[in-house]
Amino acid sequence: MTDFFPEIEVSQPAAEAMARGLYAVAKVDGLHEREEALVASFWAEVGGGAGALAELQRGATITASELSAALPVPELRQMFLKTSMLLAWADGKVTAPERKIIAEFGTALGIDAAAQGKLESAVKEYLLGHLSPIRNSEAVASVAKKLGV
Repeated sequence: MTDFFPEIEVSQPAAEAMARGLYAVAKVDGLHEREEALVASFWAEVGGGAGALAELQRGATITASELSAALPVPELRQMFLKTSMLLAWADGKVTAPERKIIAEFGTALGIDAAAQGKLESAVKEYLLGHLSPIRNSEAVASVAKKLGV
């Protein structure tokens, strides 16, 4: 699990594009409180301020081509896609509109369907890995079934 989010230098323009992309994923089916909290957590982690985050949330939805231009290296592109998949699971389910926009962003970022599938499997394993300390095996099995693992 330590390699799930390797240490990567994220420039301010890349961080802004990623936050805008995360908002696009979150808003596609209605912005949920947990999704908003995850975007804020990401933004704080990359050194962004609260005022700038509010501006990004209210701003225009990023296009796939803008996102692609702002994330020039594979590591940033994969980081964004994994983060957007985690965000989609934040409210307990991934909706069809969320799947669609994530796939569109992935394609624009040069990540083919097979690679996107591998990243999604890694995201599910990452989520399940956080449940391993839970002693209620029925609950963990229920979550695994929900994730399709």
